[in-house]
Amino acid sequence: MRNWDKIKLFFTQFSKGDRVLVVINADPDAIASAMAIKRILWRKVAEVSIAHFNLISRPDNLALIEYTESGLVSLESIDKNSFHRFVVVDSQPDHHEAFAQFSYDAIIDHHPLSCNDATYADIRSGYGACSTIMTEYLKTLKIKPSAKLSAALMLGIKTDTADFTRQTSLRDIRAFQYLYRFTDMNIVTKVERALISEANMDFLGTAIKKRKVINNRAFFHAGIISKPDELVVVADFFLNIARINWSIISGVMEQELIIILRNDGLRKGAGNTAKEAFGKFGSAGGHKTMARAELDLKLILKQIKGVSQKALADWIVCRIEKTAGKKIV
Repeated sequence: MRNWDKIKLFFTQFSKGDRVLVVINADPDAIASAMAIKRILWRKVAEVSIAHFNLISRPDNLALIEYTESGLVSLESIDKNSFHRFVVVDSQPDHHEAFAQFSYDAIIDHHPLSCNDATYADIRSGYGACSTIMTEYLKTLKIKPSAKLSAALMLGIKTDTADFTRQTSLRDIRAFQYLYRFTDMNIVTKVERALISEANMDFLGTAIKKRKVINNRAFFHAGIISKPDELVVVADFFLNIARINWSIISGVMEQELIIILRNDGLRKGAGNTAKEAFGKFGSAGGHKTMARAELDLKLILKQIKGVSQKALADWIVCRIEKTAGKKIV
């Protein structure tokens, strides 16, 4: 189906008086894509709000929200009964339990198809970023993006493709080139420079000291954490170490075991590896080079001997090493 035909079908999901809620697991790509939805539906519905359920603590993500004035609100503060239509971007309803409380009218995503439970679904797994899909929507509709929206979309593409070094298509490059003419590059520069806080440095220092390397895979289990984004900072950093081709970073928050996986793109798929190793214990999946698992700690504790953080760390290593021996692409 052509872009224009898909967009016309998208518009049929909404009416002039609708209040629309876009639900996201906030990262640069999701934030930018939600902002694009808000612009596309401007004057076509009564209101569009963007709600996130995850804790946002990474300095670059906080800078993106501030400089682009994206208008995010916490999902906890939302009265879902006051909305008529629900949209999810850069995710699918089965990617996290927080999505499950809504019935979606539209899903737009670039991850592999895992759930098509919506009247309208546009899933393009060949794209490196959902921001690329949304840029094509804007371009097809002849909507000139504002400098802030364009900067957000550019950052969404840059982040999810790791500056065009992983899972990048020609469509991502063309979208980036198109956005460049409209973007406030000062916003892009400010966001990209806000990579790490002093608190992150302390966390990273501990991870470096306590890392475990097995078969060119770097592991670090942080124990009890309060900021899951710190795991992402470490996972990205460890992949820059010579001869490391995987990083697997984990921590416990409340009753969940959170695991962040990264690889160099030359190995088995991180998303499928996460699903194979951890899928039966909670949500797990992602891209070829990056993945995430959020697991029910109670289920895991039934599988391991002891309840110590060391036992959890050993369990993660065992699951990954066992899975790594299989052909998962």
